[in-house]
Amino acid sequence: MDREEVRSRGWVLKAYAPRGNLTSEHLELRETILDVGSLPENHVAVKALWISVEPYLRAKMYGRDVGLCATQCPLNQVVKWYGIGEVLRSNSPIYGNGDIVLNPFLSLSEYSVAPAEIIHKVDSDAGIPLHEYLGTLGIAGFSAWVGVNEVGQVKAGENVFISAAAGGVGIIAGQLAKIKGCRVIGSAGTDEKVKLLKEELGYDDAFNYKKEKDFDAALSKYFPDGIDVYLDNVGGKMLEAVLNHINNGARIPISGMVSQYTQVWTERDGVRNLLNLVGKEAKMQGFLIRSYLHLLPVFTAEMIGYMKQGKLKTKHKIYEGIEYLLESLNAIFSGINTGKVAIKVL
Repeated sequence: MDREEVRSRGWVLKAYAPRGNLTSEHLELRETILDVGSLPENHVAVKALWISVEPYLRAKMYGRDVGLCATQCPLNQVVKWYGIGEVLRSNSPIYGNGDIVLNPFLSLSEYSVAPAEIIHKVDSDAGIPLHEYLGTLGIAGFSAWVGVNEVGQVKAGENVFISAAAGGVGIIAGQLAKIKGCRVIGSAGTDEKVKLLKEELGYDDAFNYKKEKDFDAALSKYFPDGIDVYLDNVGGKMLEAVLNHINNGARIPISGMVSQYTQVWTERDGVRNLLNLVGKEAKMQGFLIRSYLHLLPVFTAEMIGYMKQGKLKTKHKIYEGIEYLLESLNAIFSGINTGKVAIKVL
């Protein structure tokens, strides 16, 4: 192949951030020259179209393991993450120019080079918006599906509680539990989100956790018959309160603990009533979706079916331009976004 250079802006990790939000002291948008013509064998050059923004990405920039088994990003290199792109040049018999691909190791840059065996082709003619492959059909949707079906094992008629219910995972999880015939209550951080959950997404009820001064009292009100399944997205004080309201045999799938991510472990909220798990013979289980990848075909087929039947509604917060990475990632931890967060690379 002939040499062909493109200018590519990408986010470089300058310093780790063991606590708090990421700033320009930690991440810097730099322009580099990338040769997309002289590709190694079985590699492709990809132009980024969409970048997924997840809380887990923050966990890769602490400089240490935070309990999520998150491999830390190397310093002074462009961060690699998950996204959708278009094949610009290919030195692989599998992919051709113009193919749309999911790339689990897409650089957080406008252009990147990746081994062909780690990417997956997207059917761009399937009638599904590309950003849905990062949300409903991506990490957020898969996390919700695993939490509800595999770990939570929800059953019709059960009482299900979803925290961070207006986030990327929570929005899907609550709807899946409703499809299964459960009574579903969610918590969110604004009155607008509560209204969304109740009026648009089919939740049986919801409450603004920022207005509830006593979580224990709130859960007594919304769950007079106790909680059978709690999909935990926040941890901390909410998890502790839930443990006082679980029923016998309750299941608590832990998808994440967003309220604790920006703190070192010695500063995080402790949970004092774990003994309730014994008395109620309940199960609390953390999970990573990489352990369930063998179920991806089942998940994808089921979710596409729900989408085509109009059983799943989606919400997205889309930032236009790669320069909004810091703003979009920090916004997740402030709770100002609704639904799946993604960047459209212009």
